[in-house]
Amino acid sequence: MTVTILLFAQARDLAGRASVAIELPEGSRTQDALDAVVRAHPALAAIAPHLAVAVNGALGPASAPLPQHAEVALLPPVSGG
Repeated sequence: MTVTILLFAQARDLAGRASVAIELPEGSRTQDALDAVVRAHPALAAIAPHLAVAVNGALGPASAPLPQHAEVALLPPVSGG
């Protein structure tokens, strides 16, 4: 199945792009998508443990199953002052 990974802020900068389409086996979970995008863009490994992940606009656990054509957004932590 194909899922689209949307990259924001620092994740976008590290990957050098705003989105990535990846192929995953049927029955894949959110964590599988995160693992695949880190394999494709190893610079993301440093921030991967700190990312919030939303699937089709909703935050959820890494164990959540992915629907076909899911849109997975990787949301880096926000800091400021």
